[in-house]
Amino acid sequence: MTSRTDPDRGRRISDRGRYGRLSRQRVLAAALDVVDRDGLSALSMRRLGAELEVEAMALYRYAAGKEALLDGLVEALYLELEENLDTSASAAGTETGEPVPWRDELHRIAQEGRRVSLAHPQVVPLLATRMLAVPMARRPLAVLRFHERLLALFDRAGLDDRTAALVLQVVTAWLLGCSLVELRAMVDNPEEPEPAFRLGLHLMPAQELPRLRAIAPGLAERGGPEPLDAGLDALLDQFTAGM
Repeated sequence: MTSRTDPDRGRRISDRGRYGRLSRQRVLAAALDVVDRDGLSALSMRRLGAELEVEAMALYRYAAGKEALLDGLVEALYLELEENLDTSASAAGTETGEPVPWRDELHRIAQEGRRVSLAHPQVVPLLATRMLAVPMARRPLAVLRFHERLLALFDRAGLDDRTAALVLQVVTAWLLGCSLVELRAMVDNPEEPEPAFRLGLHLMPAQELPRLRAIAPGLAERGGPEPLDAGLDALLDQFTAGM
């Protein structure tokens, strides 16, 4: 029997909401839903509490505040990527039982990362900004496990530690850069059927920016998976030539 003076009684009651008893995973999933629907500016402890039908104070057991929620969104993306990679690897398998060649596996990781990024475009900028704000050792474990996954592939490729560190930096920069470029805002007026006005080319000085105006329609089209793969191979070739 719980005492009326039990200090945890109110806390246990307060973190029961729409989805039952809260957990960090549920809190982060709800935060991701809010941001996917309404953008980062809509996220607050109060809004998240309303989403989960609990008092905002109950959330501080799972995230210390808004900054922790932002780090949690990064964690949620990497957890989704990790789960998708593990699921697809188990589903695919191989007839021989041999491991997938390391380059093929790296391409699979890159393309799955692209799919997750496209599914959560509002969160992708945090993959850059939060990594600037949080030291490596304090980043979410899911982020560090992703880097460990890549380093395991580089070990299979026979890269020494120095080269592996360089390739890790280059590859992660390329993956993030591709996501940011593909998701960048390009359309000025979505309701305008005329391509030039849709992109707002009339707002760009023709004399100063002739080439940019000319290729803007092409830049506005998503590149798809091919540029990601082509650039990744070009980068890897620089470090693995002759291996």
